[in-house]
Amino acid sequence: MRIGPYQLASSTVLAPMAGVSDRPFRALCRSFGAGLAVSEMVSANPALWGTRKSRQRMDHAGEPVPVSVQIVGADPVQLANAARANADLGAQIIDINMGCPAKKVCRVAAGSALLRDETLVGRILDAVVGAVRVPVTLKMRTGWDVAHRNGAQIARIAEQAGVAAITVHGRTRACGFTGSAEYDTIRAVKRALSIPVIANGDIDSAEKAAAVLAYTGADGIMVGRAACGRPWLFAEINHYLATGERRPTPTAEQVAGIVLAHLDRLHEHYGAAQGVRIARKHIAWYARCMAGYASFRERVNRAGTAREQRQLVAAFFSTPTTLEEKRVA
Repeated sequence: MRIGPYQLASSTVLAPMAGVSDRPFRALCRSFGAGLAVSEMVSANPALWGTRKSRQRMDHAGEPVPVSVQIVGADPVQLANAARANADLGAQIIDINMGCPAKKVCRVAAGSALLRDETLVGRILDAVVGAVRVPVTLKMRTGWDVAHRNGAQIARIAEQAGVAAITVHGRTRACGFTGSAEYDTIRAVKRALSIPVIANGDIDSAEKAAAVLAYTGADGIMVGRAACGRPWLFAEINHYLATGERRPTPTAEQVAGIVLAHLDRLHEHYGAAQGVRIARKHIAWYARCMAGYASFRERVNRAGTAREQRQLVAAFFSTPTTLEEKRVA
């Protein structure tokens, strides 16, 4: 799959997820074969760029190319300025968020709320594409609600504006994350466009990825929540798409190494105190299918230092007496 001048190493993409797809997690997923990893969304409001959270999200030092940064907002001028600012900071692809269903985002008419106003969508896309020399991509939903699935119309507006690729999540804004993703709209979008289309929604296994690609005709797939605690899912999908065979699942000992490396990246990126807090949710995702998870989570959440956190993780994933029970599903 190609986006602008960038030939991606694979057709699998890590979704932008607020509070999850930070630089350490993006680097980890790229190491497992994700061809692209999109950043957490950055507000187009310049008044927020000085916050610690925004500064961390806009820091891309050492990231593998291409660096894709997602921006969110509802004002064409602000979004164009945000695109320029992030390109100046190293973004090689600018992604526009028209898919987030969160109330705090839609309340200001941003994210998936924009799908209700096709004229505004066109103005935003024209402004952003015209503001930067890097490729611009779009992430959207199938529509505002099930009665207004206008994904194909929005996609055509995007292609006409010069957008380089489109990701479609197979739910409407009204659906949130409930119910099952539908792929008919994604298939319709792909049939309507000549630019790459990436399918997103409920892709949680190699077999599901292959089935979604076959049904929709999409050029790639985007994985979000299923990668939490399973960054090796990208390697499993890539292997299955290439060979038709399942890749062996990591053992608990292998997972221990992955988790510890992830912790080190988090502690370094955020500093020990903040890194320990942020790491807790990732540890919980890694351990959720393991025997003894509940008591372990209680213990590890009390860990106050990076060293103690690492020690508890290493012991939990490597205890020989429970290794067979704790193999990752």
